[in-house]
Amino acid sequence: MSEEYTGPWLVVGLGNPGPEYAGNRHNIGAMVVDLLASRIGAKFKAHKSRNQVVEGRLGGRRVVLAKPNSYMNVSGGPVTALRDFYKAPLDRIVVVHDELDIDYATLRLKLGGGDNGHNGLKSLTKSMGPDYYRVRAGIGRPPGRMEVADFVLKDFSSTERKELAWFVDRTADAVEALLSEGLERAQGTYNS
Repeated sequence: MSEEYTGPWLVVGLGNPGPEYAGNRHNIGAMVVDLLASRIGAKFKAHKSRNQVVEGRLGGRRVVLAKPNSYMNVSGGPVTALRDFYKAPLDRIVVVHDELDIDYATLRLKLGGGDNGHNGLKSLTKSMGPDYYRVRAGIGRPPGRMEVADFVLKDFSSTERKELAWFVDRTADAVEALLSEGLERAQGTYNS
């Protein structure tokens, strides 16, 4: 970790802006940072980096929660602008996102890696490199022959919604554990 860096951690929730996308599977990252903002007791404000941001403390650390004001597939620009504004090293950036290759309501935390076909991660990695933390919230695979793009841009099913509040809460807890206890301990608790 970058010991000389004294600025805040950046916790980015990926999603698409606008009410029509709010309940989509692709927006679980944004749902998690919304919950974290409510835990801090603060409201998102516009930032010149083209993100909505909240500043506060979580897990004993200074944090900036962020939601890019761009569509998922071009989120690298706003996140890189936020990183540059705070001069944050990659190992102080946590990205919360949906993950197709993990069963619904299952979590995986890791540092670095590929984009696994995820357009938001592809955009981030192209803009700033791959070595940021990922909190991967499993949404499962589309049923039958449904296209991936259609699946991620649909709201959670009624069955999934029964567990959604619990899953968002657990994912937010995992982010806090990553900040306060480090990756290995958080993985031990939350990588199901």
